[in-house]
Amino acid sequence: MLTAKAWRARLQAGQAALRAAFEQSGSTTSLLRQHCKLVDQLLRDIWQRSGMQADLCLIAVGGYGRGELFPYSDVDLLILLPDDADERVNLALENLIGLLWDVGLAVGHSVRSLSECVEEARKDPTVQTNMLEARLLCGKAGRYRQFCAATQADPQPFFAAKMLEQQQRHARFNDTAYNLEPNIKESPGGLRDLQTILWIARSQHLGASWGALVEHGLISKQEGSLIRRHERYLQMLRIRLHYLAHRREDRLVFDFQNDMARALGHVTSKRRRASEQLMYQFYRSAKFVILINEILLQLLHERLNPKQHEMLVINDQFQSHNGLLELRSDSLLQRRPAAILECFLLLQHPGVTGFSASLLRTLHRVKNLVNREFRQQAEHKALFLKILQQRSGVTHALTLMNRYGILGRYIPAFGRIIGQMQHDLFHVYTVDEHILNVLCNLRRYVMPEFAHEFPLCSQLFSQFDAPHLLYLGALFHDIAKGRGGDHSTLGAVDARRFCRLHGLSRDDSELVAWLVDMHLVMSSVAQKSDLSDPAVVEGFARRMGSERRLVALYLLTVADIRGTSPKVWNAWKAKLLEQLFVAAQRLLRGSQQSLDAEVTARQQKAQSILSHYGVMPVAYQPLWEQLGKSYFLRHDSTEIAWHSRLLLAHLKSSEPIVRARLSPGGDGIQTMIYTLDRDDLFARICGFFERIGYSILEAKVHTTRHGYALDSFLVLNPNDKNVRYRDLLNYIEYELTQRLQATTPVEGPLQGRLSRQVKHMPINSSIDIRGDDSSANHTLDIVVGDRPGLLSQIAHLFLQHDVHLLTAKVNTLGNRAEDTFLITGKNGQRLSDETMALLREELNTRF
Repeated sequence: MLTAKAWRARLQAGQAALRAAFEQSGSTTSLLRQHCKLVDQLLRDIWQRSGMQADLCLIAVGGYGRGELFPYSDVDLLILLPDDADERVNLALENLIGLLWDVGLAVGHSVRSLSECVEEARKDPTVQTNMLEARLLCGKAGRYRQFCAATQADPQPFFAAKMLEQQQRHARFNDTAYNLEPNIKESPGGLRDLQTILWIARSQHLGASWGALVEHGLISKQEGSLIRRHERYLQMLRIRLHYLAHRREDRLVFDFQNDMARALGHVTSKRRRASEQLMYQFYRSAKFVILINEILLQLLHERLNPKQHEMLVINDQFQSHNGLLELRSDSLLQRRPAAILECFLLLQHPGVTGFSASLLRTLHRVKNLVNREFRQQAEHKALFLKILQQRSGVTHALTLMNRYGILGRYIPAFGRIIGQMQHDLFHVYTVDEHILNVLCNLRRYVMPEFAHEFPLCSQLFSQFDAPHLLYLGALFHDIAKGRGGDHSTLGAVDARRFCRLHGLSRDDSELVAWLVDMHLVMSSVAQKSDLSDPAVVEGFARRMGSERRLVALYLLTVADIRGTSPKVWNAWKAKLLEQLFVAAQRLLRGSQQSLDAEVTARQQKAQSILSHYGVMPVAYQPLWEQLGKSYFLRHDSTEIAWHSRLLLAHLKSSEPIVRARLSPGGDGIQTMIYTLDRDDLFARICGFFERIGYSILEAKVHTTRHGYALDSFLVLNPNDKNVRYRDLLNYIEYELTQRLQATTPVEGPLQGRLSRQVKHMPINSSIDIRGDDSSANHTLDIVVGDRPGLLSQIAHLFLQHDVHLLTAKVNTLGNRAEDTFLITGKNGQRLSDETMALLREELNTRF
C-alpha cells in the first residue's frame, strides 16, 4: 500500500508540472481543470485503498465541485453517510481526513447524512450554494442522485439570499472595486460576482455556464465571449497571486503588484508605472463584471417575477417599469444622443430607482456617441449642469455616469484618471473613486439625517448660494493627478476652461478654478501651522480674500479629507479646521486685534472659566507671571484655564506633575507635563507614548521664565477606534511620572519594521528647514513614510544637535507622516547655518 509520503510526492510532482505548463502556455482553463483532475485521481485512489464502505459517497463541492481548483485553494469535500452509520465509520473517516492532510491536501470537509444535508441547506444559503455545485468522486451513485434531488435550491428564497449576501460582501469593500489593494475574488467586480450569476441561473434550471445563458437568450453570443474573456483574466490574476504568495492569497496587495506586472510583460513608461498598467487592466475587467452582474441579476429577477408589472409613462421618450427607467423606443439614444444625459437627469424622478437591463445594454453600446461633437452641443452642456443643480440624487447620477462609462467621455480629463493609482500611502482608492467619495461627502451636508455629523458644515452648505459650484470643485480638484507637475495648478486650468465652455459667469468660473488650485491649502495650514499665532490666521485670511471663498474651501476640505480613507479623519483634524475657519471668518468680517489685545482676550476668557471653579486671580497670578506672552499666544483659553487650575499648588514643584484628560475636541487624550526643564524631556515623552502604542498628534512645548517645562500633548490610539480612553488616564499619569523621575539615560527609539505598504510603495522623502524673519525660530517640515519610533528618532536628533522644540504638529495620513516642528537653538538662540545643514543631512540620511 502507498504511504502518505509517496502520495504527497505524487501530488507535488503533479502540481509542479501544472505550474510549469501554466508558465509556458498561460492557459487558465487548462490549469484549473487539470488541477481538479490531479486531485480527483489522488482522492479516488486514496478512498479506494483506504477500504471505505461502498454505501458512502465522496462528493466534491464548492469551487472544487465546479471544476475550478486554484493552486492553493481548499479542496472542499462532502462525505455523504447513510442514516444508520455507526461509530466505526466515523473512526475510519477521521483516519482518512488525517491522511489527506498528511498528503498535503488543504481539505475543507463536512460529514453529513442526507437528512442533515437537507436541514443545513435550508438554514444556510452558503451550504446550499456549495451543494448546488456538487460532483460525485466516489461511492454509491444512487445515493448521490437522491442527494442532488433533495438539495435543489428553491429559486425565490435562494435569489433573495444570494442578493443579500452580495450586498453584504460589497459593503465590506465600501461598495467599490477601486480600492488600491482589491480582492480579486470578493470585491465588487470580482470573480464572486460572476459566480453569483451562475448560481442563481443554476437554481432556475438555466444551466451553469455562459454558453447555457446564451442558449436561453439571457445574453448574446458576443456578450458571452466578453464575459468569458474577463473571467479568464481575473482567474489568471488569482492563479498568479497564489503562485507569488505560495499560499491562498486573493488580494492584489502592493507586495505582489510589481512582480505580477513584470510577469505579464508590463513596462514602466513616462506616464504610468508597470504596476499601474496592471491595475488599470484589472479595473477595466472589474467595471465590466459589475455591469454584467447588474444586468443579468435584473433579468433573472424578472424571470422569477413575471407578473410584477408597474408601468409609469414619464414622457414621450421614457417610462419606468417596476421602478426601472426604460426607453420607449430602442433607437432613441442613437436618434437623439441628448437622451443619454436625460437618462441620468430622470434618476431624480419620483419612483425611479435605477436603469432597466435593456437601457443599460443600450448605454453600453452607444457610449461612444459621447464625443467631441457631443460635448460642444449647447443642449448637452445645459443638461449636464442641470444634473449638478438638482436638489437630490446628484451623487447617485454622477456615480452611475462613471460606472456606465459616460462621465469619463463627457469630461475627457476625468476619463484619464479612471483607475488611476495614488502612491501617497493615505488615499486608499483610485483617483476617480476618491473624487466621487468627496462628492458624496458634500451631499451629506444637505441631508437632515446626517446634520449631527458636521453641524457647522450642514449649516454653511444650506446657506451657500450655488452648491453646484462646490460639486464642480470636487469633480476637478484631483483631476490632474498623474500628469506630472502640480496637480492643483493643472486642474485649475481644466476647471476654468470647463466652466467657461459651459457658460458659467466669470465670478463662478474663477471660484471653481480657485477651489481646485487651493484645495490643499486649508488642511496644510490647519495641520502644520500654529493656529494660536494670530499672524498665521491673518496670512491665511488674506489668501481667502472673501468669506464666500472661505466657506467654499472649508466645505470642500472637510469632504476631501474624509474621502481619502476611513482611517485618516479624526476629531482632532475636525477641530483644527473649524478653529481655522472661525478665526479667519472673524478677520474677514472685520474683527481684528493686536497681539496684546489677543493675549488679554484669552486671559479674560480663562479667568471666566476659572471663576466657575472658585479660583480667584490671586491664586494663579504668580504662575501667569512666569509664563510669558508666547505661552498665551500658543494656547487657547480652555488650555490656559486647565493648566492654571492644576498647577496652583505646584509652581516650584521638585517632582514632575503629569495630568491627563479626555480631549475636549473629541478623540484622544490631552496630557500636561510640568517639570524642571531638561534637554532630553521631549525624547523621553515620545519614547513613553510610542512604547504604549499611542500616536502623538500635537505637542506644545513651552519653557517658563523660571526654568520649568510646561508641555501639552494630544495622543490617541491609531489602531483602535473603540478604545476606552478614560481607563488610561490614571495609567498615563502614574507611568509617565515614573519615567520622568528616572535618572537613567533616555531609551533609544523603537526600531520597528516598515509597513509592507511603505516598503513596496515608497514615497519621496522631503525635509525642509526655513527660518522666520521676525524671530529666532525655524520651521522644520518632514514628509516621510511612517514607521515605528519615527518621532523618537527625530527627538534624539534634536537632543544631539541642541535643538529646542517649541511646537510639533504630527500628521499621519495612513502610512505617510507629514510632521511640522517649530524649533529654535539652545536658550532661544537662532540655529546656525552649520547646525541646520547637519540636521538636514542626518534627516535625509535616516529617512
